[in-house]
Amino acid sequence: MGRVVLVTGISRDLGRRFARAAAGDPSIERVIGVDVVPPRGDIGDVSFVRADIRNPVIAKVLAKEDVDTVVHMSVIATPGSAGGRGTMKELNVIGTMQLLAACQKSTTVERLVVKSTTTVYGSGPRDPAMFTEDMGPKRLPSSGYAKDVYEVEGYVRGFARRRSDVAVTMVRAANVIGPHVSSPLTNYFRLPVVPRVLGFDPRMQFLHEDDLMRVLRHAVVTGTPGTFNVAGDGLLTLTQAVRRLGRPSVAMPRFAVGRLGATMRQARLSDFSPEQLGFLTYGRGVDTTRMRTVLGFEPTYSTAEAFADFCRALSPADLEGAGRA
Repeated sequence: MGRVVLVTGISRDLGRRFARAAAGDPSIERVIGVDVVPPRGDIGDVSFVRADIRNPVIAKVLAKEDVDTVVHMSVIATPGSAGGRGTMKELNVIGTMQLLAACQKSTTVERLVVKSTTTVYGSGPRDPAMFTEDMGPKRLPSSGYAKDVYEVEGYVRGFARRRSDVAVTMVRAANVIGPHVSSPLTNYFRLPVVPRVLGFDPRMQFLHEDDLMRVLRHAVVTGTPGTFNVAGDGLLTLTQAVRRLGRPSVAMPRFAVGRLGATMRQARLSDFSPEQLGFLTYGRGVDTTRMRTVLGFEPTYSTAEAFADFCRALSPADLEGAGRA
């Protein structure tokens, strides 16, 4: 008998795509997708259960379906998609707490895979050249998505201590990019004129959307416990990325970029958060040695290749600009 996998956050594109990919794995017997609203698009052989992970009823779903593997993908990055910052925090933090409580009581759960993010390290002027998994942010996040992720990871580590019999894998993914990804960062790169912070050229790492699907499935199948930075090889600077986009850019003082971001957020043009402004100022690099040596995973796309694939999905004019870079 194969594994029975429950995937949270299936109404969002990445959750839906992962659930479908997992359902096609011969080592996985069944996939159950959970969310408060049905997913858009075809979910193939995935069974959908309408359930809110903020509600203790999620424990009944685990028991009824004999779930042995949980993949938590419902930590969201933007308040706009959640209906406001308060709802976003409740979904991210309270939802994770209830899910972990259900897993703790479960007699069938053997593996927990959590999609986290390198955003947890923050971005600042005193950051190391490359963050390793045993490092934390130089400055604790005080608000927003970064704070939610920091708290979520803390609860996951607590669960791992209490249930040492459960293999817990935390995937700290670099910024996910690709033709089908809609995120604050990909929306930023889609702007007709790309604003940059004057005097800074941050380093960036990307993870292709297909490699995110592959690493999550790898974690489900292998059950390798631990926390792992996952990113494509190499780095790009922001100026290199903008040049490959073929779009015009304008360098502005940091406060002006922040005001522009706030205006776009109020107009609902983009969820331009303070942590994104930090990233566009100072960038971030992560060490992926453990990804290869312990997790045993190798991304198909490098950072540059992942960004090139994103560029190819844009308009012909953008593609022409990317080819010249």
